[in-house]
Amino acid sequence: MARKKDEAVVITGASAGVGRATAHRFAKVGARIGLIARDAEALAEVKKEVEKLGGEAFIAAADVADADALFAAAEALAEKLGPIDVWVNDAMVTVFSPFAEMAPEEFRRVTEVTYLGFVHGTMAALRLMGKRNRGTIVQVGSSLAYRGIPLQSAYCGAKHGIRGFTNSLRTELIHDASDIHITVVNLPGVNTPQFDWARTHIAWQPRPVPPVIQPEVAANAIYRAAHERRREYWLGLSTAEVILGNMVGADYLDRYLARKAYDGQMTNKLVKRTRKDNLVRPVHALHHTHGSFDDEAKRRATQLPAPATRMTAIAAGIVGAGFLVALGRKVFAARF
Repeated sequence: MARKKDEAVVITGASAGVGRATAHRFAKVGARIGLIARDAEALAEVKKEVEKLGGEAFIAAADVADADALFAAAEALAEKLGPIDVWVNDAMVTVFSPFAEMAPEEFRRVTEVTYLGFVHGTMAALRLMGKRNRGTIVQVGSSLAYRGIPLQSAYCGAKHGIRGFTNSLRTELIHDASDIHITVVNLPGVNTPQFDWARTHIAWQPRPVPPVIQPEVAANAIYRAAHERRREYWLGLSTAEVILGNMVGADYLDRYLARKAYDGQMTNKLVKRTRKDNLVRPVHALHHTHGSFDDEAKRRATQLPAPATRMTAIAAGIVGAGFLVALGRKVFAARF
């Protein structure tokens, strides 16, 4: 696949965090980039950044939860970009809350953006790529697609859903002998603004599950995934450990996370009463690439292709189990 000025890329959730960093990454090789998010003003800022880095950018403000709006945005961008080579689904929202304290409309909204937004984005990508029977769709996933944690039931459910939906679609593409490739990049905790603007029903300011990486690390992984033809990637050893550990020690992790993962997702700062959240409407002032955890976020992480065969996965799971038994609390205290 071409990687220079003739490469056309569309990114959802492009106004902040991993999506914004991914736009920067593609811009560095001169790509033409379509930027989708709700906040047109924030997208205009990203457009300027892309152009400074050597890329070309076009914006289309849309809420990915609105299928018709997203389809219209995709068509408008395709008219300017030409045939789409890469589509990156990244848009997300979350609510930090015990499930019992969430309102149905909050859970629904997280699902509509974080799960159905990927479904709508994938539909749009297939409509555009199907005309040439060529292209790559990158789903920005999470280790939480394999291992649910407390206080993020809606987000974990959405990421699990993305994984199942993507696996199903992949089999259909193979059946149809399609040359459209779909891949998933599962991330660990990332230092993005989501912890500053996500809705929360907990008293303390939320934080990412450590170890934390910078958005640029995720962007590099997404760029690599867009140009290879592997089904899935695990970014960071912590992601591999969580996924493999869950394969062989799910009961243990249930109990451990019940004890440790509440406090592990909270800072020692109280949530301000004036805090605004982006669940329904954007919070323009917080549209940054980085969040509030620069002091601990790592600038490197190992990118591992997921085990290619069941036997490899089982063997890796056995190794992971031994690793968990050997390190026990020390390992997960560092992560949760």
